[in-house]
Amino acid sequence: MYIQNYSQLISESLNRNALELRKRGLKSLEIALSSVEPRTLIRHAITISDEILMIEEDKYDLKKFERILIIGGGKATAQMAIALEELLKTNSKIEFKGFLNIPEDQESKFLNSTKNIKMNLASHPIPNEAGLNGVNRMLELVEGTSKKDLIICLFSGGGSALLLLPKKDITLTDIQKVNSLLLASGASIHEINTIRKHLSDFKGGNLAKRIYECSKATTITIMISDVIGNKLDSIASGPTVPDLTSFNDAYKVLLKYNLLDRISMPVKKVIMDGVKNPDLENPSKNDPIFENVHTYLIGSIEISVEEVSNYLKKHKFEIDYFSAEISGEAADFGKRLFYLITEKLKEYPKEPEKSRIAMIGTGELTVTLRGKGIGGRNQEMLLNFLNTIKSEKIDYKFFVLGCNLDGIEGNSKAMGAIVDNSLLMETIKNNVSINGYLSSNNSNAFFNLINGEIITGPTGINVNDLILILVEFNI
Repeated sequence: MYIQNYSQLISESLNRNALELRKRGLKSLEIALSSVEPRTLIRHAITISDEILMIEEDKYDLKKFERILIIGGGKATAQMAIALEELLKTNSKIEFKGFLNIPEDQESKFLNSTKNIKMNLASHPIPNEAGLNGVNRMLELVEGTSKKDLIICLFSGGGSALLLLPKKDITLTDIQKVNSLLLASGASIHEINTIRKHLSDFKGGNLAKRIYECSKATTITIMISDVIGNKLDSIASGPTVPDLTSFNDAYKVLLKYNLLDRISMPVKKVIMDGVKNPDLENPSKNDPIFENVHTYLIGSIEISVEEVSNYLKKHKFEIDYFSAEISGEAADFGKRLFYLITEKLKEYPKEPEKSRIAMIGTGELTVTLRGKGIGGRNQEMLLNFLNTIKSEKIDYKFFVLGCNLDGIEGNSKAMGAIVDNSLLMETIKNNVSINGYLSSNNSNAFFNLINGEIITGPTGINVNDLILILVEFNI
């Protein structure tokens, strides 16, 4: 079981009806997590038999290669590497080795779990020197390749911060500052990665460029998506895929969030030089450097949604997919969520066979930091949702869950939180003031207080966030 505080969340002090709906919701979360477990995704995506590696419909004859080199980084790549190493050791005689950057908070779970593929701990979401050193180790491997090598790249969400290689004249401190500014600004992950790609000699297709210049080695890129729309150039900022954004796009992001005069001069110079000179753009579509790069997306939140839907259908829930592109300010969305639910419920007649409704949404919200509290995007969203409904008349049973499936969101130790009738009544009964928690971005303190936070620790999973709403009418 992923949920470490499950027993507290299903306390027998809850009334029977609230307990049943809460159990359904938490079981749905467990299903969502297990369905996108990276080891499982790798085993489903890749087979090796008679020295033929098969992924999707493509076959790679390993007898044509002298060795395999595995590089990459992200929150899900440790588990991807564990499964890949098991496959290679069990089913192939080819020599292989590798090097990955993984988050520091995965040390106890994954650091020494592979032998041939070394894992390097680096910081997230603010990059550190360990991440830079790890990327340099990867490039040393790339520079020693020939056409007789097969390179396998593993990328997932989190890779944008973990895989650091600043452009010339930009320092680690410069990168740390611009990342901090972007994370506090409320910029979307796509906007943040647009900046990151244009300050890097590794991301935005530049790793593919380096491989092409060194050896033109066959390269297989395996990705798990945590971004809305599964845009490949935004997953880990796309080190081996064409960059669909430009320096001008990066410039517009800085303008939008009033950051142009707050970033360091070297960062500003790189962006402005790129705007003026098209030759400085990252590799784009149709560039010959991608001719021998083969990219596969093996996992995304859509898999979780399908499995959760199947489970809830078996328990007589009508399924409503309300959005696959949830974005924007978390608190604002939390307020809108109540009205969205109200409008959706009007579409369902109150009949016995339609008395249970499940609404599922995915995406990634953002938080513009105003205070110095402890929290995260889903917790902030649910806090304002609760703030909105506490003055409304609710004549149905409900359960709402919002989670970052990698297990940690914001600067809290929680993956997200829940809200239901029981927590609503407790908030009203104790006359808890929510506005103070919202104004200081202190959502985790609130959910910790009312026992509504969800604790899993780092899961090694990284896909889009999940918002699940369960409603049951009393008919």
